Formats: sequence, C-alpha cells, structure tokens
Amino acid sequence: MNRRILYYSTNRKAPKAGFSEALLKGLAPDRGLYMPDHVPVIDDGILKELKGRSYAEVSFVVARNLLHDEIDDDSLLSMIKDAYGFDVPLENIYERKYIMRLDQGPTASFKDFAARLMGRLMQHFLRLQNRNMLILTATSGDTGSAIANAFYGLGNIRVVILYPKNEVTPRQRKQMTTLRQNIRVIELDGKFDDCQALVKQAFSDPELDYLSLSSANSINIGRLWPQSFYYFYAWSRLSGFPDDPAIFAVPSGNFGNLMGGLLAKAMGLPVKRFVIATNENNEVPVYWQTGHYSAVIPSRNCISSAMNVGHPSNLARVIALYGGLMDEKGFISREPDVAKMHTDIAAYSITDKQTKQTLKDLYDRFGVITEPHGAAGWTGLMEYMRNFPSDADPGQLAISLETAHPAKFPEEIQKILKIDPLLPESLSGLDKLKETYDSLENDYTQFKNYLISRY
Repeated sequence: MNRRILYYSTNRKAPKAGFSEALLKGLAPDRGLYMPDHVPVIDDGILKELKGRSYAEVSFVVARNLLHDEIDDDSLLSMIKDAYGFDVPLENIYERKYIMRLDQGPTASFKDFAARLMGRLMQHFLRLQNRNMLILTATSGDTGSAIANAFYGLGNIRVVILYPKNEVTPRQRKQMTTLRQNIRVIELDGKFDDCQALVKQAFSDPELDYLSLSSANSINIGRLWPQSFYYFYAWSRLSGFPDDPAIFAVPSGNFGNLMGGLLAKAMGLPVKRFVIATNENNEVPVYWQTGHYSAVIPSRNCISSAMNVGHPSNLARVIALYGGLMDEKGFISREPDVAKMHTDIAAYSITDKQTKQTLKDLYDRFGVITEPHGAAGWTGLMEYMRNFPSDADPGQLAISLETAHPAKFPEEIQKILKIDPLLPESLSGLDKLKETYDSLENDYTQFKNYLISRY
C-alpha cells in the first residue's frame, strides 16, 4: 500500500494533519482548506477490474486506496454499504453522451453521496475518541438538506445549518426544517456567501473553542473524497478502458464537485477534460478567460440556486492542486500552472435564458426531464463541443452530471415544460410536515450569541 496521506492547509501556515484530524476539524487553524500532500494512484490493472462492479464495490476500492491506514477494511466496507443503498442511473442521451443522475439518494441530491459517508466517518472517529462535536454548515440549498438527513439522529454530533433567506426552494428548505432532535436550522437575512463567512468566522473564534466546531460543507476534506467515487463509477460502467478517457461536465457553485473529479483524475482516472458550468455568478469563467480573479459580490440570484456562489471556497484547492496559492478572500499570491489548468478544465458561464432553453430542448428532442443545475451542466458540455469540435466525435465518451432531482424545482419545470415532475419517494409527504427554524440578521455577534445561548 501507499504511504500515509497527510493534509496541509491551502494557506500554508498550519501543521499537517492526518485524515481523522482534518475531517473533524473541517477548517485548518489558519483558515485554509486541507489538501492531501500527495494523491496515491490506482494502477491500470485495478481500474480495469472496476468494470461491472456495483457502486459500493467501486467506492470501497477507491476509499481503501486513500484510507487504508486510517480505518480497517471491515469498518470501511460496512460504512460504504450503509451509505450507498440507492441507484446511480446513467442515462444515454445520444451517441456516447450521457447524463449521470446523482438524484436518487434520500434527499434527491448529489450531496447525499458525500454527506452520508462523511457522517459515518465522523461518527466512527468520534466514538473512538469518546468525543462530541457541533457541525456548522452553510448551504445554498442541497447541502443543508443532505447534511441534515445524513447526520440526523447521530449520537455524537449536533448540527446547525444556515441558509440564505428567499434563495432556496420550499422543498429544499423543508428537507432541513422538518427534522429536529440534533438538527437546528437558521434562515439568514443575507446571501450564501454571508452564511459561509459567518461559519468561517466562528471556526476561528477562540471563545467558541469549547463547542468543538467542525464543518460538513465542501470546505471539509471528508466531503471531497466521497465525491470522487461517482466519477470512477460512471467511467467504469461506460468505458472501463484506460485508453478511453471521458469528458465530464460539472455544474459548479462552490466547486467541491469539481474538486472530487480533479482528485479522481489525480488518482489515475482517465479523464480527457472537465467542463465546468457556472450560472451567472461567472467569477471563475472570467478568471479562466482573463487571468484576473474577482469575486461576484453580492452573488447573483439565478434559477440554479445552489450555484449562487460569488466566491467559491474550493477554488483555493483548485489553485493549490496546480501549484498556486490563494487565500480565503480570493487573493492569489502565487500563480498556478495556468497552461496545465486550462488543458484539464474548460469553464463556461450559463445564463438563466440558456438554462431554460436547454430544459426545453432536452425534453422536446429526447424526452429527458432535467432541472436547472443539470441543464446548466449540459449547456456547458454543448458549448464546449461547439468550441472543440474534435471532442464532439460520436465515439467520444462524455458524461454530464445531474445534481438534483427535477421534483426539487417544480416551479421552473411547470413553467417551462408545462408538466409536474414525478415526486420521488424521498420527497413524498414533505409538503405536509411542520417546519421549525430560527431567523437571524447577517451579524456575527448575533450568530455567536445564538450558539452560546443554545450550546
């Protein structure tokens, strides 16, 4: 097996940590994000053996490559089987162009893949250490509901979730606010970036150290490793041959989903290119085009609401992966290998108008019902293939990620397609449940006092 992975901070001012420490801390002491000091490669022979395997089997092979010296095989396999008991459909659209539907989990969102395993990993280490923990999580929609569901009822963990007022759908909100026990939910009068800023400030506040705070956002390295698994799974099902790399189109907000893919590529997954599709929060596509990074403040409210992120936290990880240095405010003090970054990643900003048109086109041409985030990803893929016609070849494998179930966005589907998307079992009866949540102004002192008074 490979040597042990240690995790450094993207701010480079904190000591390295092992996986359990990085997982339970969430954010490094210097406010940076943890990154692996190396990524162990899975050789071609093992990659070929993934073909035809179940999702849990593929996940175990990848996870064991990363965590073999942190968790025994039996415990790891048990957690993975418990986390992943749902389908991962790969829907053929035309030729070798597919949509991977990451919407079949308990909250009908791709966030279930990371949240469910992450919760089990945290509980595993907390029990070993006889500790309790308070999770603070900011959400632009699906993260909060996935975390609430994945951590609900876990004995060693309490959770506080912040979401921006008027910027999540009613069903996204109710998936958080209808749970109780160890889950609290706050509606913040602000944007997602404000929610994220309050969480980060709390982490670095010494007066809150007694709470043993951590995060379940994609700022936590425990969210990223599980998000690498489905890239391996899709490729193994649709290709399985090292000389047949895939193009992945990734709807992108806070860029944790992309980081999962980039880490999969670093582990040896055959990827020709990643196509990232943001909505009108276009700070990253503009950076790709101009070399100048500037956050979008305040973030723009688009129909793909989970991508309404004006300054993605995980961009610091992307920059670090390519040898650069970006602080938590977005200042780049050392430029990454831009040529390599552009070879691996193409970036497009998709307007609401384009997103709506793609929703309609996919339904009219192929009978496919998608939702705003998945539609943005597919639009980005089509834009990429127009710009790089050689990659539009019928034999080129391309996979676009669908990140949420259409029924989570019924208003847009009804307006554009004039149909009501079928409700999955995970959302059935949700509209009738009673909600419980608190409301706060965008003020750190008020948020801090809220935490102290309740915990």
